[in-house]
Amino acid sequence: MSARTTTGRTGASGSAWAPLARPVFRALWIAQFVSNIGTWMQTVGAQWLLLGHGATMVTLVQTASSLPIVLLALPSGVLADRFDRRGLLLVAQVAMFAVSAVLTALAFADALSAVPLLVLTFLLGCGTALMGPSWQAIQPELVEREQLGQASALGAVNMNLARAVGPALGGVVVAAAGAGWVFGFNALSFLGIAAVLLLWHRPESTVPAAQRERLLTALYAGRRYVWNAPGVRRVLLRTALFIPGAAALWSLLPLIAADSLGMGSGGYGLLLGAVGAGAVGGAFALPWLRRHLGINGILAAGAVLFALVLSVLATVHTTWVAVLVLLPAGVAWIGVLSTLNAAMQTRLPGWVRARGLAVYLLVFQGGQAVAAPVWGALVQWLGLTTALLVGAVVMLLGALTLLRWKLYGMEGIDPSLSDHWPTPPLVFEPGPADGPVLVSVVYRVGPDDRAAFIDAMDRVALSRRRTGALTWGLFEDGNEPGRFVENYLVGSWAEHLAQHHNRLTTTDRDFEERARALLLPGTGPEVTHAFDATAGPVVTGTRTPSS
Repeated sequence: MSARTTTGRTGASGSAWAPLARPVFRALWIAQFVSNIGTWMQTVGAQWLLLGHGATMVTLVQTASSLPIVLLALPSGVLADRFDRRGLLLVAQVAMFAVSAVLTALAFADALSAVPLLVLTFLLGCGTALMGPSWQAIQPELVEREQLGQASALGAVNMNLARAVGPALGGVVVAAAGAGWVFGFNALSFLGIAAVLLLWHRPESTVPAAQRERLLTALYAGRRYVWNAPGVRRVLLRTALFIPGAAALWSLLPLIAADSLGMGSGGYGLLLGAVGAGAVGGAFALPWLRRHLGINGILAAGAVLFALVLSVLATVHTTWVAVLVLLPAGVAWIGVLSTLNAAMQTRLPGWVRARGLAVYLLVFQGGQAVAAPVWGALVQWLGLTTALLVGAVVMLLGALTLLRWKLYGMEGIDPSLSDHWPTPPLVFEPGPADGPVLVSVVYRVGPDDRAAFIDAMDRVALSRRRTGALTWGLFEDGNEPGRFVENYLVGSWAEHLAQHHNRLTTTDRDFEERARALLLPGTGPEVTHAFDATAGPVVTGTRTPSS
């Protein structure tokens, strides 16, 4: 079934809550909800402990949480495509429990200064970076393919329900008993997810070709795919244009609560809870918003709404106004991020999904990590009001860029696997490491179709590069006009076989068919495979040294 068909069958596959009927998904959803509450409680505790150290130090909590994604997102995506994802998730949970336990002990011993707090927050972020791509990639194993849309929506509801509950609860606990108790709750919350993972009897699955890649090869393959996928690149661009301005709200909200509104930790939790409540409401309003605004309308409206919220927070210093205005901020946040995440998920084929999502997480979290200290420094330089107004201007400028760089629609995009290439007819059997392999394809085109053929091959070129080509070129025979030779180089025979059987999508097949429809009647592509002659002849999978 194609991805387009899947996303169009929400009504047929049950209600928005249908995935919760699956026992493992339901158990993980509940455990994740508890863990998300713990994470938000700890964020409140950490930021509140640092309020006396200046605006820049407070915003560094956001940086310490997000920076590990910048450093580890791509390696984590490779690991998620190569190894047992359940095992990786278990390792991440145990590691985060250990770090949180140390954080708790230091807090109760009254030995938690700013530097250890930020270092331990950074280590927790490393655990989050390790589990992120794996968590996304196991979703198709937990629910039916037709329910993936609902499962993704429930994930957003989970996070934002926790955002509504966790900060308020964390603020109350910090005010009543101290930060050590919120750190301790967060530590215990990781054990819940670990317990569910241990009880999950994950079915045996066929090892995909990506798992047989070397680490560096797999890392390069993921980067190559993203670079040659225009739709994916546009999602990343829209994310990069939205996140820095939005980060002004998240990184400066503790200062808004303390300095602008004169609130304590409980009040800060109330403000975060208002954003979370708005996001939960926005999750249920998304279908209506998509029908009436479209994906680019949601992106534009979300950016403008965020700019208005930042402007109000900068100029109005009344608690009830701040709480009310943060509700639409939550709607804008979930609307934009759900739109971008869905666009990313629906464009990525299975063989590179974890790596592609890792790049998305890198841009998302990296934008927050870089922007947060900038907003903190701006507060110390120009003041909180000016910093919030600058954030509003940044959001409006981002909205204006939609006039030129819109998010592409999904028309004609189908990332489902298409194993349509025949087995290469060779007289010997190369080994997996043999290569590089030069693939040559000859086409014959009439003079009237020459320009259209060259244009159609531009998309074929992107397909070749996404799936493994290191170089690509299209040449016309100087002695026979209309005879075109396509040459592309693949790193190894294993890489080329992966192109044949594991990487090509229905969209790739459509691009090829459009080009081949322009060939002269009665002709077809003529394919040859050549190996590096300087390495010696190939004989049944081995290289024999040349004499």
